[in-house]
Amino acid sequence: MGRSQETAGKKEKEKNKAKRKKEKEERKEERRANSSKGKGLESMMAYLDENGNITDTPPDPKKRKEINLEDIQLGAAKQEPIDEADLIRNGRVTFYNDTKGFGFIKDQKSGESIFVHANSLETPIKENDKVSFEIEQGKRGTVAVKVKKV
Repeated sequence: MGRSQETAGKKEKEKNKAKRKKEKEERKEERRANSSKGKGLESMMAYLDENGNITDTPPDPKKRKEINLEDIQLGAAKQEPIDEADLIRNGRVTFYNDTKGFGFIKDQKSGESIFVHANSLETPIKENDKVSFEIEQGKRGTVAVKVKKV
């Protein structure tokens, strides 16, 4: 008599293969049962409530607000012309490094710290000097230009 061609390892592999195939069929049936295919448009709709949250219930028509099309702003806000008097400001030099050629001025009106470079000085300055200056928008924020000692 000859030996059996099936070994324990082969039997185990066949069992695992059949088990995986059965699990795959079960997952396929579950997906088919829970599928949203064929459902109406209403089940796929999403709505925004008055607070901007996404919900599945339609909003209450009583809470509806009318909005004029002219009130909707598209793009960046238009800047109003700036008065020349607002450009000239006063402040105090809080930090200035003469060797590196830059420092900071604290604006008296707003209290913000504004960057100043040696190239934009009209008179030499040092720390704690009172200065008048104009502000411009630089690459990294506001920059003091035409800085004069007061």
